[in-house]
Amino acid sequence: MLSSPVILTLLAGSATFIGAIFGVIGQKPSNRLLGFSLGFAAGIMLLISLMEMLPAALHTGMFIIGLLGYFALDRMLPHAHPQDLMSPGISRPRNLRRTTILLTLGISLHNFPEGIATFVTASNNLELGMGVALAVALHNIPEGLAVAGPVYAATGSRSKAVFWAGLSGMAEIFGGVLAWLVLGSAISPVMMG
Repeated sequence: MLSSPVILTLLAGSATFIGAIFGVIGQKPSNRLLGFSLGFAAGIMLLISLMEMLPAALHTGMFIIGLLGYFALDRMLPHAHPQDLMSPGISRPRNLRRTTILLTLGISLHNFPEGIATFVTASNNLELGMGVALAVALHNIPEGLAVAGPVYAATGSRSKAVFWAGLSGMAEIFGGVLAWLVLGSAISPVMMG
């Protein structure tokens, strides 16, 4: 039987599909709507990171390890920025397709440890875990829209847009399930950090 922390991780990761559905309903999303969605998602995660997770990470020294790991990934992986889509002289559909693939990979890389963090937090403190899962779920809705919108704009296919957005959300679920399989209920304060 699945534990409460695993169920919370599944629910939080599945919220990406809600955003994906919003991304393909009606006409293709505007740049303004995509910008709003990304800004909202970033604001939620900053709030969670600064108010809930940072104190524990600083206490155990894991913040520096995470910072160095992210810096290394940023240097090793090729990536594009949203403003690259608006550059004159660039083939928009080809560039948009490339950007959507990189965006999906980037959000998947982001979601994987987010699933681990949701599981670990809920395993250590179920009440805090529910708050983190809710905040992550709220954050995943515009994140799903942020993946589905550009895919839909690039391909014109609603099913591809929902698939790629859902795939990025599945990375979060995979991270939580992997943490459950590896760690089980043995969550120490250091692991929490």
